[in-house]
Amino acid sequence: MFAKMDSGKFAGRASLAAMAILFSTPPGIALAADAIAVNSDDFSLPPPEPSRFARFEQKLSDWHVDLGGGAIIVPKYEGSDEFKIMPVPFVTATFRDVVTIDPTGADIAIYKQDRFEFSARLGYEMGRDEDDGDRLRGLGDIGMGATVGAKAAVNFGPAEIFAQVDKTIGGSDGLVGEVGIEVRQPLSQSLMISASASAVFADENHMQACFGVTPEQSARSGLARYDAGAGLKRADFSVSATYLLNQNWMLRGEAGIGVLVGDAADSPIVVEKIQPSGMLLVGYRI
Repeated sequence: MFAKMDSGKFAGRASLAAMAILFSTPPGIALAADAIAVNSDDFSLPPPEPSRFARFEQKLSDWHVDLGGGAIIVPKYEGSDEFKIMPVPFVTATFRDVVTIDPTGADIAIYKQDRFEFSARLGYEMGRDEDDGDRLRGLGDIGMGATVGAKAAVNFGPAEIFAQVDKTIGGSDGLVGEVGIEVRQPLSQSLMISASASAVFADENHMQACFGVTPEQSARSGLARYDAGAGLKRADFSVSATYLLNQNWMLRGEAGIGVLVGDAADSPIVVEKIQPSGMLLVGYRI
């Protein structure tokens, strides 16, 4: 059987990988996660015979690997009123609960003490294509950039309060921070629900790259010039359900909504301030 908390952690990682693959500028739901674990006490197998490959096999056992895929529906760009449905493949690997590698990058646990955890983050920002929407034509593309950052989290039973910050090198060349809370609650051995709320902040570089219109861009696009300043840009809310089919397979559904605020909401490129999204994933633990 699955441990109750392990199911939520596996589901959180699946969500992180899927959302970050497809959203160009907003960060995905960031959860430090472990894979679903099989309890060895449930089995009474004889010990394996000694092997010359024992050391290699032990090193492999330190890794937890998850595979999965599904589909997601998201706005074509942050502020669009049109949507795209895309397939979402993902692969994640965790080494001794310290290093997690997935399609979004890598999380490295630096410090853990009681309820507190601090980790470093390496990843990327996908950027934006001016062909993603009519209002983006003439604004040019936002290139992909690497991101470096950190996350701090405190756990209070089923709730986790977190704060994270990511700096983009290249791309928008901006700084994005997020503070929020997530609550996970198992309803049975197989079913877990979760809900989260967070606020996303950004510096002037990020806001101007994603929501501003320079004089040159105004001349090419026909949009009015617009200067987007630093501050709160979006509030995010989500609910999800994860169902464990057996010791290896899980099914996860998630619905979310983002609300653009401040200078982001007032940008001439924004057609719709309310940004809904949905996701359905199937995962398998190797």
